[in-house]
Amino acid sequence: MLKKNTRETLIGYAFLSPALIIFLCLLIIPLVMSVYLAFTKWNFLSGFKGIKWIGLDNFTRLFTKDRSFKVALRNTFFYTITIVPASVFIGLVLAYCLNQTLYCKHYLRFAFFVPYISNMVALSAVFKMLFRADGVINEILMKWFHVSKGNLPNWLSDGSLSRIPVVALMIYTGLGFCMLIYIAALQDIPKELYEAATIDGASDTQKFWKITFPLISPTTFYLLVIRMISTFQIFVAINVITESSKASGSVSMVVLIYEEAFKKYNFGYASAESWILVLIILLVTVFQMWGQKKWVFYE
Repeated sequence: MLKKNTRETLIGYAFLSPALIIFLCLLIIPLVMSVYLAFTKWNFLSGFKGIKWIGLDNFTRLFTKDRSFKVALRNTFFYTITIVPASVFIGLVLAYCLNQTLYCKHYLRFAFFVPYISNMVALSAVFKMLFRADGVINEILMKWFHVSKGNLPNWLSDGSLSRIPVVALMIYTGLGFCMLIYIAALQDIPKELYEAATIDGASDTQKFWKITFPLISPTTFYLLVIRMISTFQIFVAINVITESSKASGSVSMVVLIYEEAFKKYNFGYASAESWILVLIILLVTVFQMWGQKKWVFYE
């Protein structure tokens, strides 16, 4: 007979085993396999017998010969430095306004948050219609800014402009989330601090910079890292709006990994690209954790 503690432990593991098996099959094994494949040359259509160990050749090719990877990396950083600050800043402004006494503020909060929970494919299709050659954006440029028809920008086909619709969509979908998190942070600030500042004669601007901004700095760091990670993983918006490969100026790292793996079937090379992306996200996360400890404005 087993001891009671041993029997209870075995029963606990028996109940956990389905989840552990799923975790092992869908996460741990693919993770280890992707690390191995990053150092191999493997066309998926050749089967497991076609796996060939090539060491660091994939990573060498990425940084020395592959121009498309450099373009995708540059585009990914462009999306990050444009989308993240804009969505966080606009979210803060909206949260600050909608946290005040305002008519229909609950409905406005809901309206701004809806894009975040909406289907990304549908929203991407809408933005694609807006930025078409005969879309609403160009109509506005012609009627309001008197741009001639021959000088209208080709938002979706011009490589230098194709990133703008993607940036606009990602800011539009992300600001609602930032707004909601900021509202929660603002409501957590004790009102007594504002009352004391009012008695001391502080203006609204002084209250914001001396009270509000320091106390929401942890929230700001959290939103920055969350938005950075989501921006590094942009896929649907690019794939729908610009059809990725037709407008190389808009391709991100995730789109490039998808094309390499599921269109060219070069799983070894795609694994190497994906691990570069993992390392970048890891570095961003570590920097955020270090920055939060170093630059948070209060203890």
